[in-house]
Amino acid sequence: MTGRIAGPLGYLLLTGALLAACTPQEATRGFIPAPDEVKAIVVGTDTKDTVEKRLGNPTTAAQFGDEVWYYMSINQRQSGFFLPEDTSRDIVAVAFDKAGKVADIHHYTLADGHVVDFTSRETPTRGRELTLLQQIFSATPGVPISTNPGAIGGGGGGGGPGG
Repeated sequence: MTGRIAGPLGYLLLTGALLAACTPQEATRGFIPAPDEVKAIVVGTDTKDTVEKRLGNPTTAAQFGDEVWYYMSINQRQSGFFLPEDTSRDIVAVAFDKAGKVADIHHYTLADGHVVDFTSRETPTRGRELTLLQQIFSATPGVPISTNPGAIGGGGGGGGPGG
């Protein structure tokens, strides 16, 4: 009798566990200051010190160019083994002038962003690129491959004086 009940009950528990594993997981990362705290910042009057006291330490700061502090927060949802999907993103950017006073404040959301493909750009190389087969068939042990076939001497090879 227990064998008849244990089989279907085991399948039911296994199905429940598989369905529970596929439920979406919500994650919030970062920190965004309260809107009233951001509105209290006065452009041209507040300094880095007053902004830090009011909003806290920034998530990150610009490394090059103008001095900008960023406060960022992101909410993501992930279902099972799929990649996480951004459900909301908030960024408050506080820009400072040369004197260290607030020059501008911007607020960005998910609608303002776009996907950046970091791997699509390549650094150009000088000369001619050789394929693997060209490298194999034109390689002579001890003699470097010339990327300029019209060059005199072709490089390498050694030899005596003048050659």
